Amino acid sequence: MEPRASFRWLSRLDALANRVYTSRCNPLYHSGAITIVLLLVLLLTGLYLLLFYRLGAPYASVARINDQVWVGRWLRGLHRFASDASVIASLVHAFRMYAQRRTWGPRTLAWVSGVFLLGVILVSGWTGYVLVWDSFAQVLAIEGARLLDVLPIFGEPMARSFSGESTLPSGFFFLNLFAHIALPIGVAALIWIHVARVARPVLLPARPVLWSTITALFLLALVWPLSMAPPADLLLLPSHVPTDWFFAFWLPLTQRLPAWTVWLLSTVLVAFSLAIPWVTRRRAQPLDTPAEVNQRVCTGCEQCVKDCPYEAIEMVARTDGRPGLVARVDAALCTSCGICIGSCPPMAIGPSGETGRTQLAEVKAFLAEQQPTAHDVVMVGCAWSAARAEAEQCGARFLSVPCIGAMHSSTVEMLLRSGAGGVLVVACPEHDGRTREGVTWTRERLFDGRKADLKERVDRRRIRLVQATIGEQAQLHNAAHTFSEEINALADENAAFDIIGICKRNQALEEANS
Repeated sequence: MEPRASFRWLSRLDALANRVYTSRCNPLYHSGAITIVLLLVLLLTGLYLLLFYRLGAPYASVARINDQVWVGRWLRGLHRFASDASVIASLVHAFRMYAQRRTWGPRTLAWVSGVFLLGVILVSGWTGYVLVWDSFAQVLAIEGARLLDVLPIFGEPMARSFSGESTLPSGFFFLNLFAHIALPIGVAALIWIHVARVARPVLLPARPVLWSTITALFLLALVWPLSMAPPADLLLLPSHVPTDWFFAFWLPLTQRLPAWTVWLLSTVLVAFSLAIPWVTRRRAQPLDTPAEVNQRVCTGCEQCVKDCPYEAIEMVARTDGRPGLVARVDAALCTSCGICIGSCPPMAIGPSGETGRTQLAEVKAFLAEQQPTAHDVVMVGCAWSAARAEAEQCGARFLSVPCIGAMHSSTVEMLLRSGAGGVLVVACPEHDGRTREGVTWTRERLFDGRKADLKERVDRRRIRLVQATIGEQAQLHNAAHTFSEEINALADENAAFDIIGICKRNQALEEANS
């Protein structure tokens, strides 16, 4: 499956961030986990702000918090900047999932829950700004009342409460405070649903990213202290309204449209967002179908169960009369990532018959056509890495695989034993693989003995694993050039010390002369 144009643009941004932060600490790769960190910051700072908030005097209580220069104002700023950053991180994470085609099938639940999670964050931020009850809160409250009055919810129009004829009841602020506190509880439930179908979910980013995020918010809150906007006055039109565009980007549009039009457009936008898994899914291809198990070949080693990133495989009792257990795939949970292909030593499992055995058949056809020599490097990669573009540019022999995580280690061994001088495995970045843990498992299979591991008899000097996305072709080019020189040196070295070969050639010459 070819990557869409959005992924190519994303890869360029990733490549730039990798040069600045390195692949391990690229914040774009950790956008989902960063969102959770920001929500935790919001929770902790919100608890402190709640201690000093008064429903009877909302603006005055926030002003008192803001007068606490070294604590209150700083924590309020931290709360504000973390809320803005959570919107950005959520949108980046959503765009990554869309660009990488990780939205359909069993991943649909994660996408749909993520859309609701973003909606809860936006509504929670809306209620939080209303609680301050400054000029910005006044604009938000009046616009919200105008939109809600279209719905048959309240007996009397809410807009009357903001006419200025009487002061707002404390019940209005209580409802907003209740929603502002209750919604984060919903966030926790949505996060649980969001990762429910993921094995070993990563809820926190790498430590450098974690502490860098918190430090950046800390410094931003110190160097950019928040000020108080003018208090809300329902008898006056606000002359100065500082706006947070992360939570009120919609105001310039909605204020100019009838309320029913706003609801219609909002409904269409939400419906389209929820329908993306079905709208963007392509016709099923071999690796888009659930994995199947050949019970006759399966030995019950359980490695596929350990490696599956979505807990879609379990061990059950055999039905063929043999003792022991056999792997079984839950089609409702399988994402067709193909990682089980590389994890199975006897090559008994894979999507729609795509097992390690069919992979070796493709390698044989490749070898018969290309006939690599001891000086040649075979580049192995998928369409989502920089391998294909680099191979086309430099004329290298290129073996395409659906995903490096699905590559069986026997593929590498067969290439080397059939004459290739070296194998350059090109993978997506380990911290952002499309198949989640596929790159990690492949690295461990090739170099660290993880089943189905590459046999010890294979010379590791002839294997190189490079992580490079489409936007990192220059880095791959340098790595491929260096590796090619090393393979040429090994080939020359072996030729110089090929004693058996020299003896056979000398013997052949003597027999010919005689």
